[in-house]
Amino acid sequence: MSAPGVLGKTGVTADTGFSMAKLVTIYGGSGFIGRYIARRMAKLGWRVRVAVRRPNDAHFTKTYGVVGQVEPVFCNIRDDDSVRRVMQGADAVVNCVGILAEAGKQTFEAVQQQGAARIARIAAQEGVEHLVQISAIGADAGSDSAYARTKAAGEQAVQQNFPGAVILRPSIVFGPGDGFFNRFASMTRLSPVLPLVGPDTKFQPVYVDDVAHAAELGATGRAEPDIYELGGPDVESFRDLMAQMLRTIRRRRMIVGLPFGLARIMGRFFGGVSKVSGGILQGPITEDQVEQLKRDNVVHEGVKTFADLGIVPTPTEAVLPDYLWRFRPSGQYAEIKESARNLRHKGPQT
Repeated sequence: MSAPGVLGKTGVTADTGFSMAKLVTIYGGSGFIGRYIARRMAKLGWRVRVAVRRPNDAHFTKTYGVVGQVEPVFCNIRDDDSVRRVMQGADAVVNCVGILAEAGKQTFEAVQQQGAARIARIAAQEGVEHLVQISAIGADAGSDSAYARTKAAGEQAVQQNFPGAVILRPSIVFGPGDGFFNRFASMTRLSPVLPLVGPDTKFQPVYVDDVAHAAELGATGRAEPDIYELGGPDVESFRDLMAQMLRTIRRRRMIVGLPFGLARIMGRFFGGVSKVSGGILQGPITEDQVEQLKRDNVVHEGVKTFADLGIVPTPTEAVLPDYLWRFRPSGQYAEIKESARNLRHKGPQT
């Protein structure tokens, strides 16, 4: 047992609990990427403040640490006072907030541009030591996609307000709970066809915990301030990724590419439905996402990457079977049945 006032392995004092541990505020800390960052920071012994719009839906993050170490709190990043309140006392800040489709007041500009600028500005005012901004490889001020433009504008605002920030641009992120492989694997249960917009568009899938590792290095000051593009070890077309997913879940489905013109019409229609319903009803694709799918989503030449952070990225084949098995026709028993079938075919060994 540690003596009173002496730091243990976690950096927590025995006599005052977490009062002397460092504090990180993670905006969007219960989201897909945010929860992995929260878990990593908690394991380091940091106090973690998970700032979200619905704290009651983020109680699961409390299990990442001991009692009182991880705290979900309410925050609206469109409001200065709300952002400042949850940041007070923080040594580091990570902004994971982003949206894939607009709904009501949650617009690309309000969330990804103004929200990022607000967090960076207040972090500088509050004397925060380290700031990590989660962006995206597609960030581009000249893009036809509002998502990509506002990601770029958010990056620019962060660098202006907090020059020492670490900005991470991941490609498509995969892992348990992702909205990419899980989404298309789920579709195979209902349809013999997988329709793809931009089947030849290339991606460089990156494992979610590798992104969280990079964010951890930024939040703890072990990464140089700069922009890092994060991609996995393999570059694959959308079509090839879906073929890999189908092999993993042991299903055969026809992959059909949709013309961009048709996809744009579909996106416009579903966008209208979303607006009329106040964002309650969301279609399978938006017009803005169609624009994003026209461009490859891979790491560019001459930029900083995982290599500059000392991280070896994880390949998809090492992780997909661990969470996509539930989409197999026989679920968790698929491999057992395959082994039994192989034994029957081979016959008894002598």
